[in-house]
Amino acid sequence: MIRRNQSRRHFLRNAAAASIATFAAPYVKAARSAGKLSLGIWDHWVPGVNAVLRTICEEWGNANGVEVTIDFITSIGNKLLLTAQAESRARTGHDVYSLPVYYPSMFRRSLEPVDDVVTDIISAYGPLAPSAYFLAQLDGVWRAAPSPTASPNLASVSRLDLYKAHAGVDLTEIFPPHANRNPELVDKWTYEAFLKAAEQLHLAGHPFGAAISPTPDGTNWLAALFSAYGAEFVNRDGEVSVNSNEVRNVLEYMSRLTQFMPDHVYAWDDASNNRFMISGKGSTTINPPSIWAVSNRDMPAVAEQLWHHDTPRGPKGSFRADAPFFWGVWNFSENISAGKDLLRYVANRNVVDQLVLASQGFDIPVIISHYQNNDIWAKSGPPPGTLYNYPARGDEKLISAGYPAPPEMASQIAVQGLYGNLVASVTQGGETFDDAISWAENELEGMMRG
Repeated sequence: MIRRNQSRRHFLRNAAAASIATFAAPYVKAARSAGKLSLGIWDHWVPGVNAVLRTICEEWGNANGVEVTIDFITSIGNKLLLTAQAESRARTGHDVYSLPVYYPSMFRRSLEPVDDVVTDIISAYGPLAPSAYFLAQLDGVWRAAPSPTASPNLASVSRLDLYKAHAGVDLTEIFPPHANRNPELVDKWTYEAFLKAAEQLHLAGHPFGAAISPTPDGTNWLAALFSAYGAEFVNRDGEVSVNSNEVRNVLEYMSRLTQFMPDHVYAWDDASNNRFMISGKGSTTINPPSIWAVSNRDMPAVAEQLWHHDTPRGPKGSFRADAPFFWGVWNFSENISAGKDLLRYVANRNVVDQLVLASQGFDIPVIISHYQNNDIWAKSGPPPGTLYNYPARGDEKLISAGYPAPPEMASQIAVQGLYGNLVASVTQGGETFDDAISWAENELEGMMRG
């Protein structure tokens, strides 16, 4: 117990001085942290981030007598989720694991409580993003701590040149790279205005493309669209509420929008919209800045025309999908103490800053102070200011897919891909709105019984 208290005091004391050097004195050096520690971490979309994270964790391990190994696990094909499910059932695998969005709720029975870790982080750096309290503090217990990487949101990513040439829209005028927005222009950027632009861009051979499939990307952008129309699957009281005029309005809108989208969006995975935009074919998608980062390396002519900005407004406002990531320690880990120590260490400001820089602004820290005092998004380019509006700057509301349902239901709505499947049943399958909604009701009721 004495060593544990010393370790926590060391963290709090060093937090204020962490920015002095990239790697200050070892975070903790105690026999309890010795041994091996294996990490199963999300495979980052932005080239180079994995290498930086590996170096950070291995240097921490070398300083503390811990042999650290990392497996980077892709989210394509839901491999990150499938691996987590296999490990939690077998009660063996990695010690520390990446937990995006609803994973803390889904695996709460297999996760070691980390109240002590998160309390130390908040004491040192201040509060976390509001969504973290909803997603990771469950039944009064913190099941996971902030991840040092990932935690993106899904902004609109559009081609400036194509919008000007074919839709007569200057996106930099509506969403400038500074705080002086024109509210009237922002208010006019509605889903109906976007539909009109999408039609013109489609006719010019440069359609809007986003997955309509049960994948994380497909789920997230559709969740924001549903929220903008006030449409939900389950309300905050846990009651099935999908049978509504608001949901019918979304299905009617998507019946029109999909006419100006590629036919193959129903088969897209999470890499498809990246390839679509980098190829030069696409005019707009919904994504974090990984498309810009990769094209900046491989296709500069595309990168210099990309602009990140707010999603369109619906009757209930403008919403953007938020996807905070966490790290958790399995309660069957053989080195829980070292896992917790690492979670504290990677929350240090200097560690997070390195990874935000490596991700070229893709990562938005869960710890608010780490995000508020970083100007990387304002300075990024080309084009100058392209990432300024990637962190939500205006009155856009950040939501997680499935919201406002309670976490245990929202996680199932998201993971089961109900957004994409419901829309596809109408726009691709030809079902009536009522039949599609009836199917969704049955699926939700089955989830509740399960």
